[in-house]
Amino acid sequence: SAPGPPDRPERPRPQTPDGLEETGRSAAPARTPDGPEGAARSSKVTVALAGGAAFTFSYAEHAELLTAAGAEVVVFDPLRDEALPEGTRGLVVGGGFPEVYAAELSANEALREAVAGLALSGAPVAAECAGLLYLCRELDGRPMCGVLDASARMTGRLTLGYREAVAVGDSVLAAVGRRMRGHEFHRTVVEPGAGSGAAAPAWGLHAPERRVEGFVQRNVHASYLHTHWAGAPGVARRFVERCRTS
Repeated sequence: SAPGPPDRPERPRPQTPDGLEETGRSAAPARTPDGPEGAARSSKVTVALAGGAAFTFSYAEHAELLTAAGAEVVVFDPLRDEALPEGTRGLVVGGGFPEVYAAELSANEALREAVAGLALSGAPVAAECAGLLYLCRELDGRPMCGVLDASARMTGRLTLGYREAVAVGDSVLAAVGRRMRGHEFHRTVVEPGAGSGAAAPAWGLHAPERRVEGFVQRNVHASYLHTHWAGAPGVARRFVERCRTS
């Protein structure tokens, strides 16, 4: 009969330096840059995060960093929900396409009033791009939340590019002088484009051109600039602490 296949050599087992496994087991868990300190670990605050078809652009890491900082993140849909999540202490509204759903967003008057009331109460609100439009007085002539004394409208011009930004003043996201990077991607304009009435500009942009942009009013931070909080340690923790103390 034909000879059987040769025996396969036994695969060598990986060697572990003495004590390495024990060290790994006993090591403290990795620390999250935006993790809470001290007593904050036991006192979670509810942060509402806008989702649904109108607000589809949001970095998953933002929710993770907020959670690590001591928040209970609850997603809600501004198209369908008529109230903010129960116990909301802060609000994050990211990017998306509110101009496509302007009629539906405007028709949800109960939620628009709830958002305006939350902002008026002094609760922290962070809004980027689509969120900025939602906080305006109107979008393409349709009433929005009216948190900001500004109006937004669609245009045929695409604004696109990376930006270098410096915080003009203190806000729920950044201390004055804090440098961050982000990008703009939109076909809308907001008038005025920075600050209005009681609001101050949010960012001083230094690339590719110099200008101020966005709005900081009480504990509201609204801007076209999309930022990634994982690249700016402390932002999520700062926001959650403001939610806890406001």
